[in-house]
Amino acid sequence: MRLTPIFLTVAIAAATMASAGQGQRPDDQIDPRSSTLVQQAEAQRTAGRLDEANDLLETALAVDPRNRGAYIALGRVAQAQRMPGKAVRYYADALRMEPNDITALTGQGEAYVQRGALERARRNLERVQTLCGRNPCPQAQQLAAVIQRGPPADVLAAQRPEQGAPPATPAPRPN
Repeated sequence: MRLTPIFLTVAIAAATMASAGQGQRPDDQIDPRSSTLVQQAEAQRTAGRLDEANDLLETALAVDPRNRGAYIALGRVAQAQRMPGKAVRYYADALRMEPNDITALTGQGEAYVQRGALERARRNLERVQTLCGRNPCPQAQQLAAVIQRGPPADVLAAQRPEQGAPPATPAPRPN
């Protein structure tokens, strides 16, 4: 009986501490130095200095590996460098931190198109449209336009079998 007020006080304090940490979004806790480096990298990318932007973004991640914006920016740089596979991986890293990040889903979908994986891009578009709800958001419209344009010509040419070459046959399976 005498310990009830003490236990009650400890329980209230524990409940308050647990809920205080959940009230913040993960992006609110990013080191400001990392965010500044991402902004500098974005300026470098816009100016066409992709290698410098890449270096700044890698430094931003070294400062704070939880900076989802740095992964998204690295994905944009990789796309500009025509490395869609690398871009897809960076966007996937961002999506592991926040699976419903519309910007990362859109960027990943665009990288899929750049890579020639239209079906995967369409799946990303469906997720973006679901997250946007009834009102079409600009990211969904942007991704739909990229899918409509299709992959670059060099990717399409690489995906087509050579003329005159027999169709590829699967290797026989060992019994």
